[in-house]
Amino acid sequence: MTTMTIPDLESLTLRVEQEIRIRASIDVAFSALLEQLGPGFERPDGTPMPFKLETFPGGRWFRDLGDGNGHYWATVQAIKRPTLLEFTGPLMMSHPVANNVQYRLIEQNGETVIKFCHSGFGLIQEEHKKGIQNGWSFIHEQTRARAERG
Repeated sequence: MTTMTIPDLESLTLRVEQEIRIRASIDVAFSALLEQLGPGFERPDGTPMPFKLETFPGGRWFRDLGDGNGHYWATVQAIKRPTLLEFTGPLMMSHPVANNVQYRLIEQNGETVIKFCHSGFGLIQEEHKKGIQNGWSFIHEQTRARAERG
């Protein structure tokens, strides 16, 4: 006899929301975000991990390892410079999953506020759920520092 376990909804979902405040104009903040998610991407230990980001609807976001090798992360679902950047794709997960990542930028009281939301659904491994909040926080802190340096 075979039994089937049906996962509950919470085990299949992931949601991360963050707000990033940057002391820079919205144009500078948006450019810093594109740089950070593209060629300026690095690991917390400082190891460069440059990505390619094709900044148009349908463009790819991927890590190019050369010779046709690499890791596909997402497709640009929407881009409206400098107020919106949205991706859909597996991101860092190599299993059946769908993710949506949104960056919404507004200028407010002399600074830029980025509202970030990552929603995921599928067979999301527990290790990803544990590390994803810190990973995004690191990327966003790097983005803030990059923008504020000018």
